Amino acid sequence: MFLKTIAEDEAKGRVAEIYDKARAQLGFVMEATQCFTARPDLLPIYTDFNDQMRAGFSLGMREWRLITLVAAKQVPSTYCSHVYGKHLIADLGSKEAVLALQQDFRNAGLTERDVAMLAYAEQIAIDASQVRQADIDRLRTTGFSDQQICDIALCASFRCFVSRFFDAAGAGPEAIFIDSDEAFRAAMTVGRSY
Repeated sequence: MFLKTIAEDEAKGRVAEIYDKARAQLGFVMEATQCFTARPDLLPIYTDFNDQMRAGFSLGMREWRLITLVAAKQVPSTYCSHVYGKHLIADLGSKEAVLALQQDFRNAGLTERDVAMLAYAEQIAIDASQVRQADIDRLRTTGFSDQQICDIALCASFRCFVSRFFDAAGAGPEAIFIDSDEAFRAAMTVGRSY
């Protein structure tokens, strides 16, 4: 971490509550969480926004993770690629499926609906100013509601913001997210090397 943040044993108030919840869920506090405590007032705001966004997300966690991995590749964010790549192994059934997704989601055996969703997420991460009405119409044609399209845009845009902040603050992936498979690690290393 490049910035001074609040250590777990120094946390008080809402920061301590957020750290306690993270430890209960994961067994540790991620650097992605800690980096927001360089400005302690931001961690509760970030946490509440993230929790609310996920709670109201109109697509499943699998879709959240797919969108996040595709957006993280474009940022490029090694941290988020490692974290979400690891989670997607269970969602997709194998490391090979995640590697195929990371290499080229359009030819990874996904449904037409998934490919349309990820093409939109990728465009947002590359250059959202190039999104056109035709892109939205394509999503509607594949069965997405406007709320779901909004959620895809929000998820991809949010990932671009937080991934860039994590890199700027020096947050890096925890050992639990670094896969022992060298080829998988290399594929998830899309930006900074750790």
